[in-house]
Amino acid sequence: MKCPFCGHSETKVVDSRDSESQDAIRRRRECLECAKRFTTYERREEMPLMVVKKDGSTEPFDRGKLLRGLIVATAKRPVTTAVLEELIDDIESELHNAMQYEIPAKRLGDMVLMRLLDLDKVAYIRFASVYKEFNDLDSFTSELTRLGGRKRRSGGSD
Repeated sequence: MKCPFCGHSETKVVDSRDSESQDAIRRRRECLECAKRFTTYERREEMPLMVVKKDGSTEPFDRGKLLRGLIVATAKRPVTTAVLEELIDDIESELHNAMQYEIPAKRLGDMVLMRLLDLDKVAYIRFASVYKEFNDLDSFTSELTRLGGRKRRSGGSD
């Protein structure tokens, strides 16, 4: 395993444990050259998930791409990367358990939004503004109003 900091190829495993969803092993590694630590995940090989885009084309599900989008949506919010990794793990597990290997991009986005709504309302709006392609103030305001109505019905106080 190459160190992501210095590129040295020798590392040691410092800690190893199952992920929350128990579908991966989380390993903390330490570079034997620069002594910096990083995390890797070991997952069983499964049928690859494919995302069906709006135009009908398909592309492999990319955890990193989704994680980057979630990191942008949760910037300066009290949400850790570990929580975002768990969110993605949960989505992947749900799809694999349902034996759904091709998922429309809209459904994937809806799954993310559903989880963000419970996690952080600001991150939800940030993610929704890109995912739902708000093109004007009216569509953005409409989503905020819908979110506010949901909060009143559920008795939430965010």
